[in-house]
Amino acid sequence: MNADTTRTAAGSTSTQPASSADAAWRRDHFVSLLRFAEASIRADGAACWLDDEGRPDGSHPVETWITARMAHTFAVGHLLGVTGAEEYATRALTGLREVLADAEFGGWLAARGEGDELVGTKEAYAHAFVVLAASTGKVAGIAGASELLTEALAVLDARFWEPERNLHLDERSRDWLSASDYRGVNANMHSVEALLAAHAATGDGLWLERASAIGDQVVAWAEANDWRIPEHFDADWNPLLEYNADRPRDQFKPYGATPGHGLEWARLLLQIDAEAGTPGRRTAAAAALFDRAVTDGWDGEGGGGFVYTTDWAGTPVEPRRFHWVAAEGTATANVLARVTGDERYAELEREWWAWIREHLVDAEHGSWHHELDTENRPSGLTWVGKPDVYHAAQAVILPELPLTGSFAASAQKAGRILA
Repeated sequence: MNADTTRTAAGSTSTQPASSADAAWRRDHFVSLLRFAEASIRADGAACWLDDEGRPDGSHPVETWITARMAHTFAVGHLLGVTGAEEYATRALTGLREVLADAEFGGWLAARGEGDELVGTKEAYAHAFVVLAASTGKVAGIAGASELLTEALAVLDARFWEPERNLHLDERSRDWLSASDYRGVNANMHSVEALLAAHAATGDGLWLERASAIGDQVVAWAEANDWRIPEHFDADWNPLLEYNADRPRDQFKPYGATPGHGLEWARLLLQIDAEAGTPGRRTAAAAALFDRAVTDGWDGEGGGGFVYTTDWAGTPVEPRRFHWVAAEGTATANVLARVTGDERYAELEREWWAWIREHLVDAEHGSWHHELDTENRPSGLTWVGKPDVYHAAQAVILPELPLTGSFAASAQKAGRILA
């Protein structure tokens, strides 16, 4: 079902045709995003951070999470028939195996700089993206992906999974001997994404069970907190609501509630139901998360755009607009429109895409501006340059795909629509 199909408030779907112009733009823009990202993939397969004009930025090391995201995105592109995408997916997976894998202790380094400079911290966040990349690669038939997936799942299970809590811990030392006391929801969110992809790639029900358990725990926390998700916890999983109060614009662990994560979790809950064959089970929770995120986060009086963070009463703390939040907003609105048939979600999706095309899409240099100030002008306090196209590419192609638990499965079902 295409998201541009008009739906009635009663939940039925009309037969009005989708906008061919919008569909054509989405498909072309997805390809343009992949073309922009090609410059990030080095000859050895590791992915560089790109600057505003799409040039590799040598001030940043090559990072596992970026390399894995790019492997995943190019593998989706290959499934959809994008010329050349298979080559870049293959190279990026090679970079994960040969550049960013830790040959001494196992698992994956957080990053590798020039020469022998290593960031050896072992992050659940980065390992989840390795699982995602390998899962999508396996579905896409990329060489070496199946073996990489087996290894990555084993590491995520053995080193990060806390079975007594049905959640993943956040960080370990390079040698695995010590674990940080910090626990976080962000790593678990991307673990859900990865586990859904792993289930689609392997058929092993364990990964779906874990994704479901994590999602249900986050719903319980959010419901008890007026649908604002606590992000930070101690080692016993007690919420730390004032964590990083002095770092409101931290890239990965900012203070307060993050509307973008409320949106992203809402979509993932619906994808859990799609993968599990339990339609409707988590729809009410997804809608509640979505509504809270939009009420708190969308700055309709300030020219549009989602703020980055709010306090626990919904007051903006970091009001700058990050591209990934808008991308998740459109994606979740699209999925909620499909699942519920409620036209208001489709209307919001159209409104937000108009805002994205006006303010975020960089017609001159390509990709999207990753950060805007409160006047919707390109900024760069938290996100400098254009590190990757993962959020934008997924958001723009999602309306063209059937709804499943993972982008890989959806792209496989859609077929080579971009060939």
